[in-house]
Amino acid sequence: MSLLDIVSLTHRFGGLTAVDDFNEKLGYKETVGLIGPNGAGKTTVFNLVSGFYVPSEGDILLEEHRINGLKPHKVAARKVSRTFQNIRLWPDMSVLDNLMIANHDALEYTWPEVFFRSSRYKDAEKTLREESMEHLRAFSLERFAGERPKNLPYGVQRKVELARALSIGPKLLMLDEPAAGLNSADVKDLIGLVEWIRENFEVTIWMIEHQMDVVMSLCDRIKVIDFGAVIAEGTPAEIQNSPVVIKAYLGDGAI
Repeated sequence: MSLLDIVSLTHRFGGLTAVDDFNEKLGYKETVGLIGPNGAGKTTVFNLVSGFYVPSEGDILLEEHRINGLKPHKVAARKVSRTFQNIRLWPDMSVLDNLMIANHDALEYTWPEVFFRSSRYKDAEKTLREESMEHLRAFSLERFAGERPKNLPYGVQRKVELARALSIGPKLLMLDEPAAGLNSADVKDLIGLVEWIRENFEVTIWMIEHQMDVVMSLCDRIKVIDFGAVIAEGTPAEIQNSPVVIKAYLGDGAI
């Protein structure tokens, strides 16, 4: 059984077809790349899977259960997590609070218990705080627990975003250009971090990335789309040497 099975996924914005008959099967604990030129439809695919858009056609099956049209928080509750090309941390909340709030949907206390600060509310919050701190320690981020993300270096913010995405214990982790905005040293650290995640978390990683050294270093296989349609798929070596892919990225004069 596949973890994620995408069947004939199509999405249109008015008369523009952004994703055209896209198919994918993601197995457990795979690392898979989704690449293509700017505007190819990559992030639209991620937005469809994570519930930000509703497909025009096709099906998205998570462990054989259809998730088409579910709101993003309902998709996340099924252990699908993602990061964004532009970091989406809560900039004025502490790093610790950023992790805690990602897990509040899983807490079972009621609003009256919050208002009256019941013992169940206090116990649940204490447990969540301890678990979130432990998660920060795993990422060597505990020293930033009380800091606001907006005051942290960009590379650290990326790491916090990854830690938050993994704090819900996802089965599928979707990374949308995780190397965007990073310098060469931070990119090297990112590759090492994702390798560490692969070794220590039971998670499938699906990655959009323009930096080819990241994709080629980490991915088991890669799918390439252009103008919303799949044009190539294969191992990193096969994709790197594909004339179709070279043409899509560099134009007719490149081959």
